[in-house]
Amino acid sequence: MALTALDPCTALVVIDLQRGIAGAPTQPYSGPEVVARSVELADAFRARDLPVVLVRVSFAADGADRVPGRTEHQSDRAYPEGWDVIVDELSGHEGDIHVTKHNWGAFHGTDLDVQLRRRGVTQIVLTGIATSIGVESTARAAYEHGYHVTVATDAVTDLAPETHDNSIRNIFPRLGETGTTAEILQLLDKTHG
Repeated sequence: MALTALDPCTALVVIDLQRGIAGAPTQPYSGPEVVARSVELADAFRARDLPVVLVRVSFAADGADRVPGRTEHQSDRAYPEGWDVIVDELSGHEGDIHVTKHNWGAFHGTDLDVQLRRRGVTQIVLTGIATSIGVESTARAAYEHGYHVTVATDAVTDLAPETHDNSIRNIFPRLGETGTTAEILQLLDKTHG
């Protein structure tokens, strides 16, 4: 088991589990599987009064707040009404922290760092979609901000298995620790009763 510790104030940070993303085809896990495991972790964190952060990506209807850089992969994707709403299974909990991002990562251009530091958070556990995009970008920034990073390996998924595997095998071990949902829950029981 690569997972060694959970700090006294660890937050669960859930990336982009929203209506327009959680239902997309993903690998190696389906969106509903990732949602179910994220719900299991969120319930465990809430039961211990540990912060749960629900991050969503959203853009203005006119696209004015989208990242402007030139890329080889251009998207003219239309975003239907309600695509950016957090899935029902995770929403409706009064104490959760909500963060809206306009980039891949959840730190740049948001108040995520302030929200975590005000609560004394020193470690984050990440779940969500997509492993190599929003989750990895957030993990990189968390590491650069000095947080201990843990990724729930079976509560993240991607558009392609090779990009998911690259993040799990090559990137996340350089940024923190990894473990399954069951391993994280077991450690949470052990350290947070």
